[in-house]
Amino acid sequence: MLPQEVIRKKRDGHELSADEIAFVVRGIHDGSLSEGQVAAFAMTVFIRGMTTEERVALTLGLARSGRQLDWRDLALSGPVIDKHSSGGVGDKVSLVLAPIAAACGCFVPMISGRGLGHTGGTLDKLASIPGYATQPDIATFRRIVRDVGCAIIGQTDDLAPADRRLYAVRDVTGSVESIPLMVSSILSKKIAEGLDGLAMDVKCGSGAFCPTRAMARDLAQGLVAVAGRAGLPTVALVTDMDRVLGCNVGNALEVAEAVACLAGKGAREPRLQEVTLALAGEMLALGGVAASAAAGRARAEAALEDGRAAEKFARMVAALGGPNDFLERSAAHLARAAVVRPCAADRSGHVAGMDAREVGLAVVVLGGGRRHAGGAIDPAVGLTDVVGVGARVRAGDPLCLVHAASESAADEAIAQIRAAIRIADAAAGDGEPVVLERIAK
Repeated sequence: MLPQEVIRKKRDGHELSADEIAFVVRGIHDGSLSEGQVAAFAMTVFIRGMTTEERVALTLGLARSGRQLDWRDLALSGPVIDKHSSGGVGDKVSLVLAPIAAACGCFVPMISGRGLGHTGGTLDKLASIPGYATQPDIATFRRIVRDVGCAIIGQTDDLAPADRRLYAVRDVTGSVESIPLMVSSILSKKIAEGLDGLAMDVKCGSGAFCPTRAMARDLAQGLVAVAGRAGLPTVALVTDMDRVLGCNVGNALEVAEAVACLAGKGAREPRLQEVTLALAGEMLALGGVAASAAAGRARAEAALEDGRAAEKFARMVAALGGPNDFLERSAAHLARAAVVRPCAADRSGHVAGMDAREVGLAVVVLGGGRRHAGGAIDPAVGLTDVVGVGARVRAGDPLCLVHAASESAADEAIAQIRAAIRIADAAAGDGEPVVLERIAK
């Protein structure tokens, strides 16, 4: 079989066989396909698409290119369940959700990623906790999942390695947004985790990789269909990302908000709580821990309110090398920015909306995200107290507080945030609900 012939077949709009896709995956993994051939394959899929059968074959091939976790030897007392988000601005859901699910009897081996573009990454947030090991060995990972109930780490070198190479090529060739390739990339890593069920948070709006609800629905339907065919029961929620999720954006600042949410320190931001509890309900129902998503949500809310979820988070942080008193003294352990300044509204009115992508990019400008691959991140910078859509503001009122390393960086971010937040004369309500659709097989 010749790589160029397989690429030509897909280029001309024909369906690839399972053997042909397996051949391509082997070539990506062992290097027998050149960078140019991998790029050509990715672009032909981007343009021509893939059938469900092709997507399943590619997903399973990528998953099987490396180690596949098996939890049966640990005799766990509950199901192995995970959640994945397609990425957003201020999305710290995983930090709250994994401990909730663990407190309700699930085992959550969550393998998360770093920030990409304007979106923050769960791994970068956790890296702001002193001592937290984001890349433990697999034996340590398995032990913590068994003993604590949850562990959030980064992708290891031996899980779906072919996907890592394929994604790196996609990232520099304009084919990241291909639905078939997104589906296969996401699910290959989750299948390699050895899960019993998966809850997907597919975001849409200005701060998401899917700008429209139609694209998000297409991705969600593809994920549910392919996962089901691959033997991984999956439910997807399409959620709104036309505004910041929660009140804080930035790595240490989002950890602080997650800790406050878990510990019940102050009012929880309603949209963050809604997404978290909706996904928790789905996870518990998928694992058979609850009879329905509604029953699962009720159990999840109880675990959040009575402190069991907070206790799981504290144990996870300590087990992965973080401070033993992190839950109680997180403010003392998290880095603080040298400059904290309000971003003041330049006129009175009602907050009519925001460009969440521009808000996320403002945090990148501050140093809270990477400008290039391998770039350093300042964990302390970002935004707190971001104003909600629908809020009434007067000229001079803070739209948020900007945490920066310097006055000049704060000035630049303030100008960008002012331009991203729209203020209108008339009240327009608070917009769409945060959970827009539920997609299941």
